[in-house]
Amino acid sequence: MGFFPALISWLPFLLIALLQLFKKKRQAKNELNHLPPSPPKLPIIGNLHQLGPLPHSSIRQLSQKYGPVLLLKLGRIPVVFVSSAEAARQVMKVNDLASCSRPPLAGIGKLTYNHLDLGFSPYGDYWRQIRKICVLELFSVKRVKSFRFVREEEVASLMNSLSQLSCSATPLNLTSKIFTLTGSIIFRVAFGKCFEESDDFDRERFYELIHDAETVAARFSAEECFPGFGWILDKLNGHNERVERVFKALDKFFQGVIDYHLKPGRTKQHDDIIDVMLGIEKEQIEQGHVWLTKTHIKAVLLNIFLGGVDTSALVVNWAMAELCRKPELMKKSTKRSSKHCRKQRKTPMLISREVMSHFKLNGYNIYPKTMIQINAWAIARDPKYWENPEEFCPERFIDNNIDFKGQDFEFLPFGAGRRGCPGIYMGTVTSELLLANLLYCFDWKLPDGMKEEDVDMEEQGGHCLTLMKKTPLVLVPIEYIPS
Repeated sequence: MGFFPALISWLPFLLIALLQLFKKKRQAKNELNHLPPSPPKLPIIGNLHQLGPLPHSSIRQLSQKYGPVLLLKLGRIPVVFVSSAEAARQVMKVNDLASCSRPPLAGIGKLTYNHLDLGFSPYGDYWRQIRKICVLELFSVKRVKSFRFVREEEVASLMNSLSQLSCSATPLNLTSKIFTLTGSIIFRVAFGKCFEESDDFDRERFYELIHDAETVAARFSAEECFPGFGWILDKLNGHNERVERVFKALDKFFQGVIDYHLKPGRTKQHDDIIDVMLGIEKEQIEQGHVWLTKTHIKAVLLNIFLGGVDTSALVVNWAMAELCRKPELMKKSTKRSSKHCRKQRKTPMLISREVMSHFKLNGYNIYPKTMIQINAWAIARDPKYWENPEEFCPERFIDNNIDFKGQDFEFLPFGAGRRGCPGIYMGTVTSELLLANLLYCFDWKLPDGMKEEDVDMEEQGGHCLTLMKKTPLVLVPIEYIPS
């Protein structure tokens, strides 16, 4: 009889304990689901319909509504987009180790021989070894300076060509000239041959291959977004054929230049990047622990091919396009201003990161296997950090202490953290030398009948690693004669 009264007396305490347990479970569930904000999704496709032809611009618009840390589902793939300097700092500095891997995407995996390169390989022992070689042997200040004569010879050759063309005062495709120049420099520095000597590409095919490779590197396959049936879409839209075609063309070219370097009795005036890597492979063979093979070399050459030609050319091309719309700025261009003009980097989003361990970003949970993309384009146009951000104003960098090498996150042309670009010095000296010579040696005019506001500044749409101008820049060079 005394059991039931005792049970009744303990019942409130039991109810309180159960309520506390339920509350803790509910809090744990809420904590688990505390993900970044996301726009409304559609079945199957998720948020894919909200990305327009310029994804970086679409993400910027969404972030202005939902916040600088945004979660989108691209089919089945969760991607966190970061559009503020503070959040970028949290990713690439505070939580750099937790988020510095790369997603194993099929397209770029094919081009890099199963991620044997530097730029797209996952974080680990191999990545550390290949980065050490690139930083100390391939892109060191000493190595880049050793190629100074190549840069100066190629730029001088272009200036001579432009000088002859200026006599007729006819418009020329400056975009083509700029890309040919950077292509010639990379061919000589990396491959040990002049661009004109290559039997693998004509000029048009060369540009097309670069663009196709960058498109493959930047986009998901339909199978990755829609497992089980996406392969049908890949087959219909020609994605798989494009990947295979680009891979075969690049592999044939890389194998050809390696075979050229291995020819007995080959004469050379200077070690290029392939010579350096073949030398490292030879040393490893002699020491009995070989891990750098010809396949690894070809994977690294892909990074140089993509990162070396396009990016430097785009910087100069966009800078010249902006300057020709501001004749007064063009006239007063000095060495100092030309240095800052090339800081107008046209990089939309940094290469995707993959999260390796859980961390919090702006209070939101970021879980392993989540992809993160830094919208560097949006950050560089944030009025919170920049006055009149949409205006081309290279003077803003004069006496400005913002570091563009990854220490300050308001401006990230080369990324930051462990995944920062190791080719910073090579890229900056090339673009600066070319831009300075174009500004010093010539006055540039628009074709007859064309006004400054007529210059087309539209960006080329599509998923690509870089941001190209939709139409070529056509200008008239007038050789500058000092008074």
